[in-house]
Amino acid sequence: MHTADTITEVDMAVSPAQKEAPTPATDVPPAQEAASRPRFRLTSATVTDLLIRYAMVWIMVLIMAYFSYRSARFATAENLLTILVAAAPFALIALGQTLVILTGGIDLSVGSVIAVSAMASAYVAKNVTDNVGMALLVALLVGLVCGALSGVLVSVVHVPPFIATLGVMTAASGFAYVIGNGAPINGLPRSFGAIANTKVMGLTVPVLTMILGIIVVAVLMKRTTYGMQVYAVGGNEQAARIAGVRTKGILFSVYAISGTLAGLSGLMLASRVISGPPNLGTGYELDAIAAVVIGGASLSGGRGSIWGTVIGLFLIQTLNNGLDILIVPAYWQKVVKGLLIVTAVAIDVWSTRRRAS
Repeated sequence: MHTADTITEVDMAVSPAQKEAPTPATDVPPAQEAASRPRFRLTSATVTDLLIRYAMVWIMVLIMAYFSYRSARFATAENLLTILVAAAPFALIALGQTLVILTGGIDLSVGSVIAVSAMASAYVAKNVTDNVGMALLVALLVGLVCGALSGVLVSVVHVPPFIATLGVMTAASGFAYVIGNGAPINGLPRSFGAIANTKVMGLTVPVLTMILGIIVVAVLMKRTTYGMQVYAVGGNEQAARIAGVRTKGILFSVYAISGTLAGLSGLMLASRVISGPPNLGTGYELDAIAAVVIGGASLSGGRGSIWGTVIGLFLIQTLNNGLDILIVPAYWQKVVKGLLIVTAVAIDVWSTRRRAS
């Protein structure tokens, strides 16, 4: 066969115009191709989804706008610093509470852990040494021990988280009163008060600690294997165990972290008032849980985020601050906060069902 001759004849049979014809991939002009691409269309359904997804952000914006309108004192840099300082201790326990709730648990003990850690560090600062580092170490160790105890009860003994942390809460509250013989510890050295009242670049140490804590925990949960395992345990503990996740270790760790952060929060609160009140932290666990829930976390576990918790936290603190500025009675503030929590949960349930359908 004369292959070369055949190919030559075929090539000669094709006209020059056919050879130069554009390929199908480039046949469509660029302007027409761009016009044919799907465009983002702002429909009523899209707007509804955006409103639901970022409901707490919109609510926070509206609250800030309302308080700014009602009081010129609210929208000031000084008041912003006040909100940050008030939020710092709550932020630490809310971060720990987020990890616990992501596993499907709950930590009711953080308020009492704050109290016993504050009392222990204050006792050491007054009666042992005025070394700031030692007071910090004692607070962290006490918080870690309390959190570890809850972790063992939940992960090893398989006590339900509610009961386990309720027991630790009661015991820690009692120990806080034992340390001070039923009375606050006063007369603390100035170095102890300097922990929370020292400023760096215009921000107090608790505020800087809060910012650092948020960044570290957010990266931990978003960028590490540990974070994925926490979500896996909360989503389906049995499936996570089959997949090779050490579920007991994960459960133990989240309660240990929660207790340690509560201990650090207790030290900061005691340092701020330069005293060790045994009832310090009472009710703080409810505000921490509220911040996590308002931030979109599911109490059944497996769903939530650190940034959602941060939004929930500052929503609560902004609301408290604004209501205080407007001199709203404390009992009405509780009513407003309760309605906010119920609204947040209702929106979350509605949006979940809407996405599922």
